[in-house]
Amino acid sequence: MPGTLYVIGVGPGDPELLTLKAAKVLREVTCICVPKGREEGSSLALSIVKKAVDLDGKEIIEAYFPMRKTTKQKPAHRSRSTEKEGSGSASCELDAKWNETAETVMSILAGGIDMAFITIGDPTIYSTFFYLYDRLLELNPGLAVEIIPGVSSINASAARAEISLGLADEKVAIVPATYADSLKGVLEAFDTVVLMKVHKVLDRIIQALDVARLTEKAVYISRAGMSDERIIRNIREVKESDLNYFSIVIVRK
Repeated sequence: MPGTLYVIGVGPGDPELLTLKAAKVLREVTCICVPKGREEGSSLALSIVKKAVDLDGKEIIEAYFPMRKTTKQKPAHRSRSTEKEGSGSASCELDAKWNETAETVMSILAGGIDMAFITIGDPTIYSTFFYLYDRLLELNPGLAVEIIPGVSSINASAARAEISLGLADEKVAIVPATYADSLKGVLEAFDTVVLMKVHKVLDRIIQALDVARLTEKAVYISRAGMSDERIIRNIREVKESDLNYFSIVIVRK
């Protein structure tokens, strides 16, 4: 009987935010798949798990995926991701990496071995796992998969900054920072706006907030729950050294 693939959100960085169910499954499985953005780099997800669960004797499979923006095509069936930016050899490289990992995962599961795929935050919020999921379902539509939710960086950032994301009938928007140049409508329509991964476009975000007269309502949170966490309530005071890939701006009217 084929094994089960457990997709586990390990939270934003603090190992104490790993859920009881996630820790239980990670102790039980013998094989863990770890996604990485760089071949020579380390995995933040794995470093979190190591602080909470003894991994001695477990097989660790490192899956390297180039960090490029992708989106999924949506034909009648779930399908492969395609590049939003770039094409040609870069797209082929990314596709090959996903296919290689899918085949490795399927071969392990086919041997009746349960395995875990770990991901930062929550697997259902801007997670690369679903690109792999598409390929796995192509190989085996009946694949046994259980997704175990984790604390997202959104929740962790709001909690650390002591901000309510929404009350009563208030509307909340979660927006990638790539929309920095078209925030006007979002800022007007929603009571709370969460901007993800703002480190490369913070100046443009501040410009949009200035136009909307909401700059004083914005809080910058970087690496929420980690030892080098930064919470800056005056967004104009954010320095270049404060900018980080794991960064969020929360605008609360």
